[in-house]
Amino acid sequence: MSAPITILLVEDEPQLLRVVRSVLEGEGYRVFEADTGRRGLIEASTRKPDLLIVDLGLPDMDGADLVREFRTWSDAAVLILSARVEESAKIVALDSGADDYLTKPFGIGELLARVRALVRRIAKSSEGSSRLTFGDVTVDLARRSVTRNGEAVHLTNLEYRLLVLLASNPGKVLTQRQLMHDIWGSAYAENSHYLRIYVSRLRQKLEPNPAEPVHFLTETGVGYRFEM
Repeated sequence: MSAPITILLVEDEPQLLRVVRSVLEGEGYRVFEADTGRRGLIEASTRKPDLLIVDLGLPDMDGADLVREFRTWSDAAVLILSARVEESAKIVALDSGADDYLTKPFGIGELLARVRALVRRIAKSSEGSSRLTFGDVTVDLARRSVTRNGEAVHLTNLEYRLLVLLASNPGKVLTQRQLMHDIWGSAYAENSHYLRIYVSRLRQKLEPNPAEPVHFLTETGVGYRFEM
């Protein structure tokens, strides 16, 4: 029997803290908590969580600063909870090292869906498999091949690189800047036109219904998120 996923919840609203902890424990997760950023970093260093859920508006520090410090020594998944709705706030949090961002108020169903997506990423990372599978698509990383329903799918080099980058990070929101920098290089980091074209091509080739994507999802004004 595998060990339960450990989650550290860093949140200073007592009522929300109680509700979220109760819901997560009800799903079988092992949950620890902290109500300040500094306490959160101490707990993170001792508990070694698989997933860190953190509020941006902590009493002693900005949650994005906490994530930056956490990222210097941990690659665990990070989910931001915040009342800040501005796209700029989301981008700052994601660029600081967060994997996903959920705006308050949020539904418990959506929270659990985001957590499950990040947990799947944790599981995939621990497997270290040379294959990625989603829907009726299989990506063989060793052979650099893609098949759909057993039939070969031709992807250009850039399409393949974008696919692997997204699919290797299920549940993680990748900003436009991150994707442009990693695929096209720093000279193209501010030009998202190419990115929209190539995501559209991946949807056409790999989505069941390209008009209603279920794998390559747009985070409006921020970037893209891949779901298995």
